[in-house]
Amino acid sequence: MRPAGRGEFDSLYFDYPHFDPPEGAARTRLTAPARVAIVGAGPVGMASALALAREGVSSVIFDAKPTLNDGSRAICLARETFYLLRRIGVLPAFEAKSLPWTTGWSYYRGQQILEFRMHDSEEELFRPMYNLEQQYTEQFLWEAVHESPLIDTRWQSEVVGLQDVDGGVELSITDPIETYTLRADWVLAADGAHSPMRRLRGLRLQGENYEGRYVIADVQMAFDHPTVRLALFDPACRPGGTVLVHKQPDNIWRIDYQLTEGKSEEEALKEENVSAAVASVIEEIGYTGEWKLEWWSIYSANTLALDDYRDGRIFFVGDSAHIVPIFGVRGLNNGIADALNIGWKLGWLLNGKAGEEILDSYTPERRGATLDVFDNAKKSTRFMTPPTPGFLLMRDAALSLALDYPFAGDLANPRNMTPYTYAESPLVENDDTAFDGGPAPGEVLPECRLDDGYLSDHLAPWFNIFCFNPALAGEIKLAFQDISDRDIQISVLDFPSKEAAHLGAGENSAYLIRPDRYIAARWKSAAAQDIRVAFNNIICRR
Repeated sequence: MRPAGRGEFDSLYFDYPHFDPPEGAARTRLTAPARVAIVGAGPVGMASALALAREGVSSVIFDAKPTLNDGSRAICLARETFYLLRRIGVLPAFEAKSLPWTTGWSYYRGQQILEFRMHDSEEELFRPMYNLEQQYTEQFLWEAVHESPLIDTRWQSEVVGLQDVDGGVELSITDPIETYTLRADWVLAADGAHSPMRRLRGLRLQGENYEGRYVIADVQMAFDHPTVRLALFDPACRPGGTVLVHKQPDNIWRIDYQLTEGKSEEEALKEENVSAAVASVIEEIGYTGEWKLEWWSIYSANTLALDDYRDGRIFFVGDSAHIVPIFGVRGLNNGIADALNIGWKLGWLLNGKAGEEILDSYTPERRGATLDVFDNAKKSTRFMTPPTPGFLLMRDAALSLALDYPFAGDLANPRNMTPYTYAESPLVENDDTAFDGGPAPGEVLPECRLDDGYLSDHLAPWFNIFCFNPALAGEIKLAFQDISDRDIQISVLDFPSKEAAHLGAGENSAYLIRPDRYIAARWKSAAAQDIRVAFNNIICRR
């Protein structure tokens, strides 16, 4: 919603583009079969298309809207997401615009009870978290999508029906000119929390709904304040409630405030009530200058997911597959991880590099990640919005204790998102028990500062093998000599002792790294043929 007198997309800081439906010569190709159809041109859908394009696979994106999503929505991008953005070639724009941060300040009744700092060091390439309005996330992804010859984006084009056909899915699409059908080999449903694709397939999300409701408001104000996450518990401006505040680019501030019990959403969303609530928060955080209300909406905290993220040849990605609470900023980050996960696997299958069984790993890996998010987010949600009087009593007792005992303040730490470990994935080999340290199979490759940059800078966009002496590197290259016949590329990297120590490896050790930077296997004393067997298992080409 926007203030009276301003249009739906009349923003104080962002120019919304307008997209027409396919016109002219483009309409002659509307019914041409597609390798992959993507439903939804939000950040997850566009990231999926770019991930496929990175593998040389074409796709068609459908979206019913004429522009990008309105409002800043998902604003926090985690460190791991920046690695994913780099993989699909859009990182520079994000680095130039976003605001990095490492620290959060929590207050109880006006007194600071916690300053948390997320893990960061000179060994890390990216900061733990970045703030950026979702409009920019979508704009930067769209610019890359628009430039890609492998991606056909059709705006004002709604998928209104679908049916399974032999070896694919037939979609019915309606736009302002006509309704037509298109056959796709595979479909990615990235059409959001209210996913029409779920409805068309008769699927329902399962999980828990929480009582806590929040109004989210974007405010423009020139407040000279550090980029930190502010959490206010039982503040004077919202007695008995919780308030979150984030600084964003363009002098935009996100203010999330909890609705008190019994307050109707209709009343809460009236402009005069939002303005009054925002004014009281702004006063409490110490800003006395001019400000303007930009946009507002409402949300409640839920932990909901599909039982299976795959339905035949349709894969559900992002919010169409799962809905998570905002606490810990896991929603968009989790969705982009979904997109990159299915993107490289589907790309390898369609290029003949992997067997179809590789797709069976999508649900266990990404639903496993969602359940891990639920486990952490539930703790944060119950603390931020206690679901019962008993929880509220315990939460307030802990906050009161934190006024005098610093250790209790750690209960207010949101424990922000970290990469999930795919320990039970079918695309991860059992660990070598000879290791007594270092990252294990299923974990994401940890970063390391090198003399010539960072460890991740050396990764090729396909499978990588790390080893630590030239002789072993030569044997591995010989064992993989024939894969070029299948148009498969693999990089063998011989690192010196510093990197061996960083990974808990020895002179004869080796690590097999997937295209998404996850460790697929490792050997304390490696044999080239064992690595080749593991690689074949992982790409399902035994």
